[in-house]
Amino acid sequence: MLQTFTVSAQPDQGPPRLARLRAALAERGLDGFLVPRADAHQGEYVAPCDARLEWLTGFTGTAGLCAVLADRAGLFVDGRYREQARSQVDTDHFSPVDMPATEPGDWLAAEAGTGAVIGFDPWLHTEDAINRMRQRTDPAGLTLQPVAGNPIDAIWDDRPARPSGAITAYPAHLAGRDSAEKRALCAETLQAAAEAAAVLTLPDSLCWLLNIRGADIPRIPIVQAFAILHADAGVELFVAPERAAAAGLDPQVRLFPPSAFLDRLDALSGRIRVDPKTAPLAVIDRLPADRVVRGDDPCLLPKACKTPAELAGAAAAHRRDGAAMTGFLAWLAAQPVGEPTEIDMVVALEGFRRATGQLKDIAFETIAGAGPHGAIVHYRVTEATNRPLGAGELLLLDSGGQYLDGTTDITRTIAIGPTDPRHRATFTRVLKGMIALSRLRFPRGLAGRDIDAIARAPLWAAGQDYDHGTGHGVGHYLSVHEGPQQLSRRSAVALAPGMILSNEPGHYTPGGFGIRIENLMAVVAAPALPGGDDREMLAFDTLTLCPIDLRLVEVGLLDTGERDWLNGYHARVRAEIGPLVTGDARGWLRQATAPI
Repeated sequence: MLQTFTVSAQPDQGPPRLARLRAALAERGLDGFLVPRADAHQGEYVAPCDARLEWLTGFTGTAGLCAVLADRAGLFVDGRYREQARSQVDTDHFSPVDMPATEPGDWLAAEAGTGAVIGFDPWLHTEDAINRMRQRTDPAGLTLQPVAGNPIDAIWDDRPARPSGAITAYPAHLAGRDSAEKRALCAETLQAAAEAAAVLTLPDSLCWLLNIRGADIPRIPIVQAFAILHADAGVELFVAPERAAAAGLDPQVRLFPPSAFLDRLDALSGRIRVDPKTAPLAVIDRLPADRVVRGDDPCLLPKACKTPAELAGAAAAHRRDGAAMTGFLAWLAAQPVGEPTEIDMVVALEGFRRATGQLKDIAFETIAGAGPHGAIVHYRVTEATNRPLGAGELLLLDSGGQYLDGTTDITRTIAIGPTDPRHRATFTRVLKGMIALSRLRFPRGLAGRDIDAIARAPLWAAGQDYDHGTGHGVGHYLSVHEGPQQLSRRSAVALAPGMILSNEPGHYTPGGFGIRIENLMAVVAAPALPGGDDREMLAFDTLTLCPIDLRLVEVGLLDTGERDWLNGYHARVRAEIGPLVTGDARGWLRQATAPI
């Protein structure tokens, strides 16, 4: 499915929809309502029928929340989306609010009067999220009240239908374990904790557990469903039976229609595990309070720690994807400066990936930001915003592919024509941070929060930084953003062998330019060094293979170790990608990876 380019939701649609929502809230006796960018599965990407925040505000980012009151509406976005939000919404009616500087609960406490009742849909918020908000709203005399039936759904006249595509089996030889092994592994976790069952609400968890894939979300091959894993390794899966005809499920997996989910929750006995960080509050509220055990989704860590088969597949997918990227970059280098547009970049790159014959889909909507658009961290070009690549500008290109044997995600920042000293200096600081993480050895037990600063240090030294995490987990032919691991100040999850993470420091000058360099890496056991102690050490193995634009490197800012790493990386790219490209691309690759 080729990426399409449309004019995004128009800001003038927001005010009349906001007025209709306020009228609906008044009829229910509510003083406000929370509209998150979330569905019942708390996914980053949502189906069109669940895009309530976009429908109301016009904001298309993958994270945010609108707090609607009778006389104002705050749109809460983090640093990735500040510029985007201000460009997409009617700021006379929706006020963008920066998170985490201002949290929604603090804003509500200040803006809503004492005694105000703020409604929320308990299927769209986790217990943890609501509890954090109540810590701020309760002292101010506000009430956060769950409501039955989302008021937006009642006024959304042309709401799209819910996805209902076929579910397919995922090959066990690519997964490295069959579903029975995975179910037994996770059931052991429940048995050890004396828990009778776990409610699974994350689509990628149940897809991993059952070795199935779907097409319910664009670009992400998941099945949107709920499941119950029992301590005997049996599973109840709530999907229309006809959807699962080709899923290859064994008899221990029983199918129920989605409408039976709540009744099956009622029928559970014993201690039931529910993850308060990912499950909708409605699930916890449905179960008897004395039998709810709040604990991590038992699939999260086993899914994150890839099997040898998955790691081998990921390496193959990245070689294939690197060859496609190299072909694209060689093509771009031959284009006249100033002629190609952002849309041309997106279409051409997808074409190179499709030419591999193995692309299932792109991993997400390609980010191709030229000049000032590069400063919008998650920019998506439309026909209305499309612009040519100007001489002296930078192109920030963030893209990826979904292949049956792995998911890729790569960002390269590319000079268009002559380079600017400011661009080169900042690019090199970003590169130094990326190299520092790539070379890192660290004791087992450290989390993303313990090493995130390493990538930022070269930028900090120059008074610069970036307002997003340094890295996210990546799934295996699943979501390109996978938890629980992250390279982030907020992540306390210990890194472990087999985890795949992105390494993507950057810098953004609003209205000017954006720079980001991203490789994917696998966590591996670090070899012992002479003179070291017996401490278990970990390291990173870089998966992404594609040239880094040497025209933007200030060689004098790199130390000897950094130059050696960059030359070694480019030698590896030359050796592994060179045989996979032909013609002009092979010559361009030799030049692009020449030692510095």
